[in-house]
Amino acid sequence: MELDRKIIYLKGVGPQKADILAKEFDIHTFGDLLYYFPFRMIDRSHVSKVADFNPEEPYLVFRGRINNLTTVTSGRTTRLEATFNDGTGNLTLVWFQGHKWIRENIRSNVTYNVMGKPTLYGNILQLVHPDIEPVTPESGHITHPFMPIYHTSEKAKNRGFTTRTIARYTETLLGQLTASLPETLPATILVKHHLMGRTSALRNMHYPATLQDWQQAIFRVKFEELFFHQLEYQFSRTNRRNHSTGLIFGIVGDRFNNFYNQNLPFPLTNAQKRVIKEIRSDMRSGRQMNRLLQGDVGSGKTLVALLTMLIALDNGFQACLMAPTEILASQHYASFKKMLNGLNINVELLVGALKAKQKKDIKQRLEDGNINILIGTHALIEDSVKFARLGYVVIDEQHRFGVEQRAKLWQKSTPPPHILVMTATPIPRTLAMTLYADLDCSVIDELPPGRHPVLTVHATDTKRAMLFNFMRQQIAQGRQVYVVYPLINESESLDIKDLMDGYESISRSFPMPQYQLSIVHGQMSAEAKAYEMDRFKRGETHIMVSTTVIEVGVDVPNATVMVIENAERFGLSQLHQLRGRVGRGGEQSYCILMTKDDLNRTSKQRIQTMCNTNDGFVIAEADLRLRGPGDLQGLQQSGMLNLKVADIVDDEPLVRITRDEVYSILEQDPDLNLPENAPLKHYLIKNNDPHQWDKIS
Repeated sequence: MELDRKIIYLKGVGPQKADILAKEFDIHTFGDLLYYFPFRMIDRSHVSKVADFNPEEPYLVFRGRINNLTTVTSGRTTRLEATFNDGTGNLTLVWFQGHKWIRENIRSNVTYNVMGKPTLYGNILQLVHPDIEPVTPESGHITHPFMPIYHTSEKAKNRGFTTRTIARYTETLLGQLTASLPETLPATILVKHHLMGRTSALRNMHYPATLQDWQQAIFRVKFEELFFHQLEYQFSRTNRRNHSTGLIFGIVGDRFNNFYNQNLPFPLTNAQKRVIKEIRSDMRSGRQMNRLLQGDVGSGKTLVALLTMLIALDNGFQACLMAPTEILASQHYASFKKMLNGLNINVELLVGALKAKQKKDIKQRLEDGNINILIGTHALIEDSVKFARLGYVVIDEQHRFGVEQRAKLWQKSTPPPHILVMTATPIPRTLAMTLYADLDCSVIDELPPGRHPVLTVHATDTKRAMLFNFMRQQIAQGRQVYVVYPLINESESLDIKDLMDGYESISRSFPMPQYQLSIVHGQMSAEAKAYEMDRFKRGETHIMVSTTVIEVGVDVPNATVMVIENAERFGLSQLHQLRGRVGRGGEQSYCILMTKDDLNRTSKQRIQTMCNTNDGFVIAEADLRLRGPGDLQGLQQSGMLNLKVADIVDDEPLVRITRDEVYSILEQDPDLNLPENAPLKHYLIKNNDPHQWDKIS
């Protein structure tokens, strides 16, 4: 059977229904339908008695006779009713549609299995639109003991597409599946892990004979999903290592050494030194570097990025850094200018807020090779931005950029530049194994000396007077304070009101001229935000009242208090990012999580986790388990984690198993040329750009 055959050709579908299947379910082919799996199975193998009706049961099966078909008209609606009797009691069957088919096919002298969820309507026990099938003398049992339940939509239901409609189509399709489908996994893998064959697995995903068959089918599908996800990413990495050419940066020259010896702001940690060695090894390998740098807030990733950029400059190339916001880009620019003072290195900032004449001048000098390091936002990927010799690209907070946006940067040079993507949001090990198998990973797991862990406490509104007293004490010692209000779904209509109410309350408790306040939110112009940020950084204001616009990119070592209002409305990773804005100097810093009194279970867990640990990786793992992978790292937006059945949290052991199997196969056969690996090579060619095979086929 051709799985690529259009769904319109399945018996009972036709053009109109094919259109619904495509628009509402993304089902275009026979294969799409086979892989549209039910999310639940209902066990229909147990036959209940009408007399023992239990309203708590979600689905019941009765066996008996159907009699007394009657048409009932009520206002404009007409329904068909029948009496069902199993010898212990009566049940009223009701149909609002399909009257003709029911009258033509129901026989009074035939025993039927009648299935569904009965309800009490007054004193009458009734079952609306039941599933019905005749019990033949030969069988005496239900054709499909387990009934699949599929996800559907309101729009589809309104057009007659229920879960039964999908079930009917899958049953028809499986009835046409007379021969085995080509196997996608090597035979050695099937035997080693006791996996059900592909054809059997697909049958049992929809219509298992036993619960064990269904569980084995699920295991096979999960294994295949995770295996091929790993294969795509690990093959890309192996292919790049074995076949791609990269710029060779063999020199560590004056720019690097002068900065290291004269301008280094603080001694490097052992973790920073280790990561620089890993990056330097990539740079001189002759392969394009594609490395992920993880480091907790304040761990010194930016300094590592700058040092390795200087290696690119020493080899006659330009470098650039792309950040997700103008605030963060401006912060990097100011930091780089300060650290590179006196070294005759040209650094420029390219952001949307610049005037047209400034942008034109920067772009011309960049193309002429007169700019060494360019820092900017999405403006860097515009077609009009051209480099003389781009050799090194750093992308900060990489999960905020789409795959295509990142790719545009390394298309600005041939051969492609070395790539370093950085994140201050620690990535859980399971997620890293799954999503970033194509990247080499480095971790800075050590904070610079002299940093004190931030003390985190939880308080409710009843403690606000104590909070304000504590803030006054810190300000009296010359320190500064952040007060942050939540931002939800990129819409600030509600949040600005909360922010302004809070600002007024703080203004009353911290009156001028003794206290100076700043306020920053997303609806302000870039110039206004920058002005308020600069006032706070210079120490001209004591308290910064803000939305989460200051989550990244604001570095004020003198700020020692972070107050997060309505902390229950934040995710763990965001709370951790906000906490990272303090504790950047030598003084003890504090994070106060303000919440309402009555918290739900998940919110309590988040707050408790924050109070218990400062370890970003522990927090990331907890966030993954509380929120699920789809809500983290922008994964739904990027389409990076498209799993139908597997779950990387619940199936972590299987993630590890499939990763190790793929690694073993590619280590032995990196180009997948062995006959036993032909199914894997076929899968990659079919599901990816065939041109990537030009060098190895």
